[in-house]
Amino acid sequence: MNLLIREAVKSDCPRLLELIKELALFEKAPEEVTVTLEEFEDAGFGTKPVWKAFVAEVDGFIVGFTLYYIRYSTWKGCRMYLEDLIITEAYRGKGIGMLLIKTLIKEALHQGFSGMLWQVLDWNEPAIGFYKKLNASFDPSWINVSLSKEQFSDFDLSS
Repeated sequence: MNLLIREAVKSDCPRLLELIKELALFEKAPEEVTVTLEEFEDAGFGTKPVWKAFVAEVDGFIVGFTLYYIRYSTWKGCRMYLEDLIITEAYRGKGIGMLLIKTLIKEALHQGFSGMLWQVLDWNEPAIGFYKKLNASFDPSWINVSLSKEQFSDFDLSS
């Protein structure tokens, strides 16, 4: 297997979006992916990029990637937030995920981040098992909370 881990470039975005949709299907939420290719490209490679990614290529074909952004904690400082770690199904279990995690750890150390955090669905046993092998800490005391763009319209913002 001719494997290469490298930084993502803008021309990778169509394939990354395919993998994101594959992940959403696995997570039983394909309808939740609403970002367009143009929005995705702009967020990563526009005038104000907010994410960075590393891709795993086998023989020139992207089989996985990891995407992160900087999260600031008033308690811990700058931290890496791992948004996605995706390996297409046919390439899982071949060590690619571990190589991408190690790449992220090197990046976090290089950037001076105080740590890395992410979320995992409580039913995703393969991912949970992988993260346990990393000796990652699991914190069950926090509940995810969010507001969608549609929910913003519920607020009177005139005052």
